[in-house]
Amino acid sequence: MTDALTDEALDGPAGTAAFSVVYRTYAAQVLGYLTARGVEDPEAAMQEVFLSVLPRLGSVHGGDAGLRTFIFSVAHARMVDDHRRQSRSPARLPFEPELDQREDSSAETEALERIAPQEVLGLLDALPQDQREVLALRLVAGLTVEQSAEAMGKSEGAVKQLQRRALLKLRELADVKEYLKP
Repeated sequence: MTDALTDEALDGPAGTAAFSVVYRTYAAQVLGYLTARGVEDPEAAMQEVFLSVLPRLGSVHGGDAGLRTFIFSVAHARMVDDHRRQSRSPARLPFEPELDQREDSSAETEALERIAPQEVLGLLDALPQDQREVLALRLVAGLTVEQSAEAMGKSEGAVKQLQRRALLKLRELADVKEYLKP
């Protein structure tokens, strides 16, 4: 151990000061070593290194070189532990939303997919012209509310209301009720 860090110096406030000197001297180097060696959380591993070193500071021999060797042997052991833990853990891949192709369709879309196109046309004929137009633009053409409103020359609120009324009307029709059973 270094000459300044004797067993007596490690007790009490002097021990805290001695550890503080050791930490300030070697923390950046240990962090750099752990980062360069691919430790998943190098800061946490560095803290573990110094928590392991602190209680054994009084037993270190060999001056500054011995202390440095001891600290880096503990750091190396933590690095090996981390690599073993990583090798046993499944690989973590980042979530990439553009590759996620899961989608939930709406109840209306599912109901319309279950019935034949001729049946859909027959059901739509029972609706007023504005409601029929909104459903055609929203469900068939796939336009947004904003785009449908622009195409029809109506406000977005009017398009939403027309769509809501059209879907309620379709639900009331006996022909549709059999397709919408839960």
